[in-house]
Amino acid sequence: MIVEINPNLRLLGTAHISRKSVEAVKHQIAEFEPDVVAVELCKSRYESLVTGRRLDKEGLLKVIKEGKAPLVLLQSLLAAEQRKLGLDEGQQPGAELLEAVNISESMGIRVELIDRDIQTTLRRAWRKMRLREKFRIIYSMLGDDDEEADVNLDEILESRDILSDLMNELKQFSPGAGEVLIDERDEYLAQKIRKIDPNKRTLAIVGAGHLSGIEHHLTTGSQIDRLDDLSLVPNRSVVSKSIPWLIPMFVFGLLGFLLYQGDSVDVVELFTVWTFANAVLAAIGCIIARGHIFAVLTAALASPITSLNPTLAAGWFAGYVQLKVAEPTAEDLQQFLKLESLGSFWSNKAGRVLLVTALTNLGSMLGAWVAAAGLIGGI
Repeated sequence: MIVEINPNLRLLGTAHISRKSVEAVKHQIAEFEPDVVAVELCKSRYESLVTGRRLDKEGLLKVIKEGKAPLVLLQSLLAAEQRKLGLDEGQQPGAELLEAVNISESMGIRVELIDRDIQTTLRRAWRKMRLREKFRIIYSMLGDDDEEADVNLDEILESRDILSDLMNELKQFSPGAGEVLIDERDEYLAQKIRKIDPNKRTLAIVGAGHLSGIEHHLTTGSQIDRLDDLSLVPNRSVVSKSIPWLIPMFVFGLLGFLLYQGDSVDVVELFTVWTFANAVLAAIGCIIARGHIFAVLTAALASPITSLNPTLAAGWFAGYVQLKVAEPTAEDLQQFLKLESLGSFWSNKAGRVLLVTALTNLGSMLGAWVAAAGLIGGI
């Protein structure tokens, strides 16, 4: 699908998993003879694309240390869901983008990266989604993997009406995610394209679902530069920042009160309830992730301590142990972002490390709240 904005700017809409899109890229570069080829990639996805890397052991360890396991899992689950539906809206770079980069570099054509950083997009989407939207997405991803949508890629690429219906369906399913993944990216891509020298012949290769939005912003949209605003991750509110500290403050406050009262029995009971609830639920989370027995023990031992320190997380320790005792192979790491279903995350060792990290943290968090509720009930 092609949109002519002006004699020097042409948009090519592609499906990132369509073979015909690769041929369309070749044809358009040869026919249009651009001075610049703009591709729907950010720097990190570009580097992964041109080097053929998806993940390595050092990167996996960094994900654990920086607490990014949930984000990486979300990115991978979204990509798997898109493949199941027969569409990929840019969460993973496709063959046609690689072809565009390779051809451009071989011909000395300048390549411009015009997409927003994938981590920024995911963080903004997660922050803007309501709680019920998050549960709906997770529920959808946990659905029947055998249920596949009957989607004709060629028909979709030829019809804007079908594309509009698909985009509107996502917005209805999750307004918060739809705003970030579609509307914001349409505006971001358009503004990046607008910054390219208008005297240069530019071919912009983007997901077909973004064509209408980009065209609107380039032709009738606001000329105000909002790239900085669209690149920011919204700050957490004071309330959300304070929540992780409430339980430690409550526990230490209760401990201080009991020590002041000189009630040693209650102090013993406090530590018993706190340790048991944290250890058991963190271990259960790790077991659900099918963690190694050493990772499960680590989760149980770490959770009562890390729950009192919001700067630490039990999942980080359990994930590290899982990484060391059941080390992913090079093939596991290479295949991780190509997984097709939720069940594959358990069978893939790299996916299991991230699941151990995320589910242990979730279990530890639940354990802290259960323990706090138990202590309140026992007062």
